[in-house]
Amino acid sequence: MRTTVPGRAPRAFPGVRALAAGALAVTLGAGCSAGSTSGQATPSPDDTSPVAACTKLISYWAEQTLTGGKWAGLDWEQKGLSNQQYEIMDLIIKNARAEQKRHGLPSAKKLIDRQAKQRCTEENGATWSSENWRPPT
Repeated sequence: MRTTVPGRAPRAFPGVRALAAGALAVTLGAGCSAGSTSGQATPSPDDTSPVAACTKLISYWAEQTLTGGKWAGLDWEQKGLSNQQYEIMDLIIKNARAEQKRHGLPSAKKLIDRQAKQRCTEENGATWSSENWRPPT
């Protein structure tokens, strides 16, 4: 029998709610246009567009992988990534490791953020299907 404090839900892993929200935003926004009518050049902190969700997910998980974060070993589905996002993240991690060797961790983290934003923008959120998953090459 599972016990919890009355009126409270069981606690999830740290950060899972935020990641689940990001994954939901990607899923719900997959069929929507990425165009903005506000004319803003940068996304607002509460931007839930497919591009913003993709950028946040990839930046977070690439940095966790690079730094050996506690949850870095989760698989692509547990991280809330699509096949396309996983492939982008895998390439960015390879690039970031090379950058870290040459210029250190702060430079590698900047590269991760820059490339995640660029690639997610180019791929409009990179939300294509995860039905036929395969490991990146």
